Amino acid sequence: MSFAAPRRRSEAPGRRRSPLGVAIVVLAVVIAGLLLLAQFWTEVLWFRQLGFQNVIWTEWGTRALLFVAGFAVMAGTVFLSFSLAYRARPVYAPSTPEQATLDQYREAVEPLRRVVTVAAPVMVGFFAGVAASAQWRTVLLAVNGVPFGQEDPQFGMDIGFYVFTLPALRFVVGFLMAVVVISGIAAVITHYLYGGLRVGPATASASRTTPAARVHLAVVGAALLLVIAANYWLDRYSILSSAGDKFDGASYADVHAVIPSKGILTVVAIFVAALFVVAAFRGNWRLPTIGVGLMVVSAIAIGGIYPAVVQRFQVNPNAQELESEYIQRNIDATLSAFAIDGVEKQQYDATTEAEQGALREDAQTAASIRLLDPQIVSPSFRQLQQNKQYYDFSDSLSVDRYTIDGQSRDTVIAVRELNLDGLGASQRNWVNDHTVYTHGYGVVAAYGNQPGPDGRPAFFEGGIPTTGELTVGEEYEPRVYFSPQTTDYSIVGAPDGTEPWELDYQADDEQGGNQVNTTFPTESIDAGPNVGSFLNTALFALKFGEEQILFSDRVTPESQILYDRDPQSRVAKVAPYLTLDNRVYPAVVDGRVKWIIDGYTTTDHYPYATSTPMEEVTTDALTLAQAGAVEAPQEINYIRNSVKATVDAYDGSVTLYAWDTEDPVLQAWSNVFPTSIEPMSQISGDLMNHLRYPEDLFKVQRQLLSRYHVTEARAFFSGQDFWENPQDPTSTATTKPLQPPYYLTLQMPGQDEPSFSLTSTFIPGGNTDREILTGFLAVDAEAGSEPGARAPGYGTLRLLELPRDSTVPGPGQVQNNFDSNPTISEQLNILERGSSAVVRGNQLTLPVGGGLLYVQPVYIQSATGTQFPLLRRVLVAFGDQTGYAETLDEALDQVFGGDSGATAGDAGGEADTTVPDAPAEPDTTEPTPTPSPTEPSPTATDAAARLDAALQAANQAMADGREALSAGDFTAYGEAQDRLQQALEDAIAAEAELNAG
Repeated sequence: MSFAAPRRRSEAPGRRRSPLGVAIVVLAVVIAGLLLLAQFWTEVLWFRQLGFQNVIWTEWGTRALLFVAGFAVMAGTVFLSFSLAYRARPVYAPSTPEQATLDQYREAVEPLRRVVTVAAPVMVGFFAGVAASAQWRTVLLAVNGVPFGQEDPQFGMDIGFYVFTLPALRFVVGFLMAVVVISGIAAVITHYLYGGLRVGPATASASRTTPAARVHLAVVGAALLLVIAANYWLDRYSILSSAGDKFDGASYADVHAVIPSKGILTVVAIFVAALFVVAAFRGNWRLPTIGVGLMVVSAIAIGGIYPAVVQRFQVNPNAQELESEYIQRNIDATLSAFAIDGVEKQQYDATTEAEQGALREDAQTAASIRLLDPQIVSPSFRQLQQNKQYYDFSDSLSVDRYTIDGQSRDTVIAVRELNLDGLGASQRNWVNDHTVYTHGYGVVAAYGNQPGPDGRPAFFEGGIPTTGELTVGEEYEPRVYFSPQTTDYSIVGAPDGTEPWELDYQADDEQGGNQVNTTFPTESIDAGPNVGSFLNTALFALKFGEEQILFSDRVTPESQILYDRDPQSRVAKVAPYLTLDNRVYPAVVDGRVKWIIDGYTTTDHYPYATSTPMEEVTTDALTLAQAGAVEAPQEINYIRNSVKATVDAYDGSVTLYAWDTEDPVLQAWSNVFPTSIEPMSQISGDLMNHLRYPEDLFKVQRQLLSRYHVTEARAFFSGQDFWENPQDPTSTATTKPLQPPYYLTLQMPGQDEPSFSLTSTFIPGGNTDREILTGFLAVDAEAGSEPGARAPGYGTLRLLELPRDSTVPGPGQVQNNFDSNPTISEQLNILERGSSAVVRGNQLTLPVGGGLLYVQPVYIQSATGTQFPLLRRVLVAFGDQTGYAETLDEALDQVFGGDSGATAGDAGGEADTTVPDAPAEPDTTEPTPTPSPTEPSPTATDAAARLDAALQAANQAMADGREALSAGDFTAYGEAQDRLQQALEDAIAAEAELNAG
């Protein structure tokens, strides 16, 4: 005993863990925990501040439950399969050369067996849990689904079964199939390794499997066959939303061959499963082997060959007759699923001959034609209204309508957003980036149909401080803390009595010349999580990886941290079940700037409806030029604009309004998140006045109407009257994108008065090169102004179908007519002399004067250096007749013989409205072109001299204008612009005389 004790004492130190190692492990665990906490708890704070904490807890809770369930089922089944196979191993493995080799593997694996039998199930269980948790939306919809109140035409099942229940059943069956297959693989490997399963032929003394292995593998095989049977049975329902060559949904061959074959294969699979159960007890694999062979033959013959024979020899020779019933099912389902079953169609025998006075009845529409292109004039807004380098406007502005002096006016509106990239390198530091430059400032708005002096936008709201028509008599909050371009975080708020440090703007001398600062009132308004406590400060410092948050004196107990400030990202987080429209547009509502986002509920499980790739369909010339477009589902065959969402630009609050309360998908999600969505009755009249029909929904509908305006099955089968949307004729890309839809105020034939609408056109489909107009589509986009109630006509789709032998030019033909007209091309070439560039605006189409009128604004800008476009000319076309003038009225008079009957009034003239704080006009000096050195005649010599004099006068007028604008002398600036206009007209006249000579 005297020797035993020292031996134990000498062994004890060797088993002690190193204190340093323990400390390192503990520190690593603490750091990992803090990093996880920094990501997860800060998200909880973010959702709690917005009042949507139920969303994150419901999502995370469902994900956690599904992960645990998926992990437990997969890991438990695989572990059980390993364990059963190991316990059932034979005591004495057969003495064969094969087993001798396996003995060596067993000896190598045995030390790791316990680790493998635990680690392998845990690993596959983890991945299974992740896959299961990703299906949280599918599971929640299945649990909370509601009936559609419509039945499918094949099985008579409610549509809700296909949309809500069937996807969940398919997920469960697919998951169980993976569980059975992986556990079966584990069983086969273990049995083979330990001698329960042999590959060689059976003998009298040694069968291929031991009794225990046979039972185990037979049970696994039976389970797999039952899951396959369930999969075959569900296939019968999934066929109703499958894609076909000519139409989606079950075809004649599907209904009469494929669906019955799936039922037969279901029975065969159940029968073979029973054979596996029999084999487990009878000890003979012959029956299940024959059964598997029968099943394979049945799958090939019944599931593959028979439907192919029916399709080729029965359907193809009689396709139009046999497929008509199922094509009609597809048509009816598609019209219902995409809400295009209520389209008001009208034959429109459009004339191509312009007559005097033809526009008298459409005077209001003509007066409302929008000449300001929101995709082009952003540089003009920047140069004339940006005011400070740390503010900016988006490249694509928004079209809205506002009531000015009692009249609804189409408006181009933009928000002056924060732009830290505009600061110099010396101004960029943590304090400035995150505590000083924290917000944008105000909106800028211009009339859509009315240019200002010198072709500039006619602003009726703008300047810093903000003044104009939108803020008269209202408590207006101009500060913009949340906007699409504001992507970095800011820390706002300060203790009472502290000098404000958040910059609004540097005042001009007449405003006092001082820097105007502000402090966000965190004591009364929550715009972000509180970052004042030590724990929150530390967590946010870890989240953003910046220690300044932890040590800055500007992070006080009153501070709030603002992040995820893009309105789309905020709505996407609080409503993860919605597909969001690509467009986010601003509106001044009840004294606040609000961002409005349209939310859709979608599915790809609506029986018989045509599936369409949403991202592809919604891509056009506008979205290609728009950065940050949201990701859309790959395929949908049902869509509803179910939610209108707003984000307050000042405090970031998100409000979701139920817009389509009859949508069953929205009803299901409302059951999941009962407190997240506000009723439509909560929408104020001012907000309702700015809600509009969404672009992405309209793009999907117009694409489907290019085919589904044909509602008779036989005509649809022939496809000879299919249309397509035209390419954008103004695009300079090699592969031209689709022409985007445009918001316009117009009066469709049959309407009592003009309304704010979203419009698009159609041309013939197929491979024809003849681009004539076949249809014109408009939807009433104005939601009205009554609180909590949509206008009765909102969302009404109106389709004008032109005669099949129509000769009305399409957008491409019209653009070609503009470009090839010698007078127009000559004058545009003159305008492009020197350093100027011509920019063609959006080509608008309007059904007026008994035909289709095309209007296109023409802008001029500097070809190099500082560029911003100014409206200089207007192009008009009616039939093959074109007009080109300085104003819309003059261009219309050219086309309609000097008396268009239009009373556009100020639509073609210049507005006298101005807003304060207009910056100096950029340098657009055009070098004077050198006239030709050879004059063929005295007349040509005189014309050349006048051209040279006119160009010199234009150059001098632009120089005088810049000098006057820099000095703030707007009277002198206006006189210089008048001289510039006269000089350009003289140059055009002299050039025309030169060419004629």
